[in-house]
Amino acid sequence: MGHAHESNTKRIWIVLAILTIVTTVEVALGIIRPGVLVFNDFLGTHILNWIFIILTLVKAYYIAWSFMHLEGEKTWFRRSVVWTAVFLICYLVTLVLIEGGYLYDTLSPLVKW
Repeated sequence: MGHAHESNTKRIWIVLAILTIVTTVEVALGIIRPGVLVFNDFLGTHILNWIFIILTLVKAYYIAWSFMHLEGEKTWFRRSVVWTAVFLICYLVTLVLIEGGYLYDTLSPLVKW
């Protein structure tokens, strides 16, 4: 006896809707660029950049959660996959922001941005 085949059509549409909403918010913020978010800094970069970083992490987590089927795994495995990825992404973002700030400060007298 085989297992009955379950249709995941509803789940796929829900995932698509959530990812579409988050992406639409990102694109809208990128087009509108509200002055409150652009001209105020937090931890060395614009608040708008932090919003983009956080929304990108949310999308990456949700994609891993739904398409890699992490919701059905054991807690320790789920945490090891997700927290390792979150740590590495945060580390990469930190390094890029530090190096980008250094290059901007160093090259700004020489290059017209």
